[in-house]
Amino acid sequence: MAHAEAASVYPPLEARPVKNTICLFDVDNTLTPARGTVAPEMLQLLSALRHKCAIGFVGGSDLVKQQEQLGTPSIPVTGLFDFCFAENGLTAIRLGQPLATNSFIGWLGQEKYKQLVNFCLRYIADIDCPEKTGTFVEFRNGTVNVSPVGRNASVKQRNDYEKYDLEHKIRAKFVQALREKFPEYGLTYSIGGQISFDVFPTGWDKTYCLQHLKAEKEVSGVDYTTIHFFGDKTYKGGNDYEIYEDSRTVGHSVESPEDTMRKLKDLFKL
Repeated sequence: MAHAEAASVYPPLEARPVKNTICLFDVDNTLTPARGTVAPEMLQLLSALRHKCAIGFVGGSDLVKQQEQLGTPSIPVTGLFDFCFAENGLTAIRLGQPLATNSFIGWLGQEKYKQLVNFCLRYIADIDCPEKTGTFVEFRNGTVNVSPVGRNASVKQRNDYEKYDLEHKIRAKFVQALREKFPEYGLTYSIGGQISFDVFPTGWDKTYCLQHLKAEKEVSGVDYTTIHFFGDKTYKGGNDYEIYEDSRTVGHSVESPEDTMRKLKDLFKL
């Protein structure tokens, strides 16, 4: 099924019955198990919700990972949501069509970026954690993802590292070292997931995607005055905190995909 066909099943954005409303979702632990794939029941519920109001997701990962987690072999993820905000909205797709993008290196400059990465790699070399895998620094369009254990860790290695990190505060100390080393870079550090943290320009957190929703008024005339956001890391320092606390959103803190489904059924009488 093509993106346009998938989208054409639903009323146009301006004709959704719950007016001026969109539901935005974090991905991991909100729509899917951590790094896992979406359940058919969740896709069914989202489809029912999409007949009532606009839906979108906002995640730190790139679109490839989101397709793996949320898409199906027959329908691309861009056909399942009205708005897809990969990398916090730096890669944005509306009804299957890409919107304007931005990039971390373009903003920071190659020289400063290189110093940042060199520091991270030297620091990681000196970290003693039970196991190390590969891909310690992953460059994304809008963020750099840093993992002391390496992003190639298996599920068991992730779980083991998470326990170790809770006890030894490896990531928290790493972030503190970066803050001290690069105070003038204008960067924000966000510890999310089990094994890594993100580094990005201040303001390029999940609230970055809200500018695309504001722009919708010029495109279709829809003014999203009610933006429901669902996420699990809504505490200070969590990567859903800024958008959850933002005055433009109505924040819902969830514990699992099952919890998200319960809250949606309750809110929208699904």
